[in-house]
Amino acid sequence: MRITPLDIQQKQFSTKFRGFDMEEVDSFLELIREEMEELLRENANLREEARRFEKQLKEYKNMEATLRDTLVKTQEIVEEYKTTAKKDAELMRKEAELQAEDILRDAQSRVVKIHEDITDLKGIKRHFKEEVRRLIESHLSMLQFDREREEERQDEL
Repeated sequence: MRITPLDIQQKQFSTKFRGFDMEEVDSFLELIREEMEELLRENANLREEARRFEKQLKEYKNMEATLRDTLVKTQEIVEEYKTTAKKDAELMRKEAELQAEDILRDAQSRVVKIHEDITDLKGIKRHFKEEVRRLIESHLSMLQFDREREEERQDEL
């Protein structure tokens, strides 16, 4: 049976020749003592449970703070990675442009050289044709001279 503060307040002890019945007072006090012990144990258990919950709450708050810090650092790392990747991509693009310019410059240089070679070869071809024509004309002249001499010899005979 649970004793309430109202039960204690309203408890009437019967009187005997010398005052209250001591057995009744003792049994009531024993009942109150047992109830108080149970309440104190329950109170101690509840306080212990409250301490555990507070400790667990503190751990959860620490975990939340750690997770928040980790998330922030992860976001910073991702942003840094993006920035680095953009810089690397830009650097690679510039290097590719420089290589392309070098290749283009080399190709243009080769084109100019090929045009110069073609011009030189055309000049050599003209010169060679001219030399061949002169040689042929020279031979024709010599043949003509030889024919004329032959004719003169024949006329002399």
